[in-house]
This record gives sequence, C-alpha cells and structure tokens, in this order.
Amino acid sequence: MKLLVTGATGKLGTKIVEHLLTKIAAEDLIVSVRDPKKAADLAARGVEVRHGDFDKPDTLQEAFAGVDRLLIISTDGEEATRIRQHTAAVRAAEAAGVDLIAYTSIANAEASQNFLARTHQVTEQLIRETGIPFLFFRNNWYLENEQSTIEAVQAGQDWLTSAGNGKVGWALQEDYAEAIATVLVDPKPEQSIYELSGPLHTQQEIAEALGQVRGRPVQVKQVDSATYTAIMQQAGVPEFLLPMLQAIQEGIAAGTLAVESQDFEQILGRPPVSLEDGLRQLVQR
Repeated sequence: MKLLVTGATGKLGTKIVEHLLTKIAAEDLIVSVRDPKKAADLAARGVEVRHGDFDKPDTLQEAFAGVDRLLIISTDGEEATRIRQHTAAVRAAEAAGVDLIAYTSIANAEASQNFLARTHQVTEQLIRETGIPFLFFRNNWYLENEQSTIEAVQAGQDWLTSAGNGKVGWALQEDYAEAIATVLVDPKPEQSIYELSGPLHTQQEIAEALGQVRGRPVQVKQVDSATYTAIMQQAGVPEFLLPMLQAIQEGIAAGTLAVESQDFEQILGRPPVSLEDGLRQLVQR
C-alpha cells in the first residue's frame, strides 16, 4: 500500500510522517511538498518526495499518481484561499484515482459554528461527493496553540482570556499525529470519522495546571471580547491577527470546542497525555 502525506514538512505533518515511519517501510511512504528541498532528510531515509503545490493544481494530480491512501493536511490562511486549495487537492485526488482520502478537519465539523468550520465543512462535502472512501480526523485544539499565552505567563503576565467557562479538548500535536498515523495504516479502520478530542477543560483549569507545573499559582484575567482584543493590540500583536484571536476566544466561549470523545483512547489504547504533562513539555521547550 502506497500512502502519501501532503504538507509533510509542516508542524503536524512532520510528526505524522515520523509516526508512519515506525509503522511502515520508507518505500511505502510518499510525501508531497511545495519545496522538495525542505524534505531532503526524508528522501535520504528512503521516502519518495514529490512536488505538490496546492496553489498550482497541475502539480497535484501528478503528485498523487499511484497512491492508495492520501492524507490531505488542511492548509493555513484565510477561508477563501484554504477552500480553493483544498478543492484543488480533492479534484486532483479524484483524477489520480486514489483509493482513500483522509483529511484533517475540525471538531464536530458538520454542525460547528466555529469561525474555522466552514472551510472544513466545504472540504468534507467535496470529499464525500467524490464517492471515494474517506477518513475525517476532526481535530479539536492543539495544546501548542497556547504557547504564546504560556510564554506571557512565564514573563509574569496573568492568563488572559475572554472565553469565560468555555471548554476545550486540548491535546498535544504528538498525540494527534500518532492517532492519525495509526488509523492511516489500519487495513480496515473501524470508523470513517474520528473526533480527536482530549478531556474537556476551561481556561481556569488550564491555568491551574500550568500553576502546578510552575510550582506557583497562575492568575486568570477574564475580560470581555473587546477588552481582550485591545490588550492584544497593545501587546504588539499584528493587526491582521487580532480578528482571528478574538474569534478563537469567542468560539471557545460559545462551546464550539466542547466535544467529548473517547476516540483517542480507542486508537492509541491510552488517553492522550494529560493537560499537566503536556504543559510541562511546552514549558521546557
């Protein structure tokens, strides 16, 4: 079975590839990347590296040729760009005749009101319409997304949030990557949709866990949405990022990431790394 991973030099893609290489032979793995030079280390390990650029659709069908299972890792950027890129990838996968399309989506994608959800709703529907068997990995929230807040706390700031008591299923990217790789190599996955969510926690609880890791309490500063954005602006966050950061907080407050699931345990045979242990890893970086 030939398995291809797009975005293999990105943060999540790199981790997925490393887990795959513990499960399958290098010659059975292909990666599709915008800049093959950045994957030279993988080529040296026997992985086939192909040029595939989501902004150049003509490169994708060739990149996906002869592939049995394709993992499309969702791209970064604003909504219209992501939808255009994902559409190109799905169309190329269909034209190349892949046997299965896997895709990294968002928690509770079909019904989610999260500001990021529409990209994933459109992409999932495009994949369904091909009639090709699929795997949707509906990822909740990476603990690494909180790195800047953790660093602010380390610098003496409070844990700033406008998310109220909204809950999040945080987990480390490493756990997401291991779970995705495990399902990808399974000859007959038990499900076509996996909700990958860690145990649900509030902002207060993540701050308390960080306090345990640091050995001193972390104060939580709860503010309204406008105040949150103003404080982030004063802290020097670029203007173009402010609406996204505000939307993230509003989405958490609205419960869009409060998705409970046991799929991590089902796949890995263990729960994801605990919030406290995950934070300990991030603090030590």
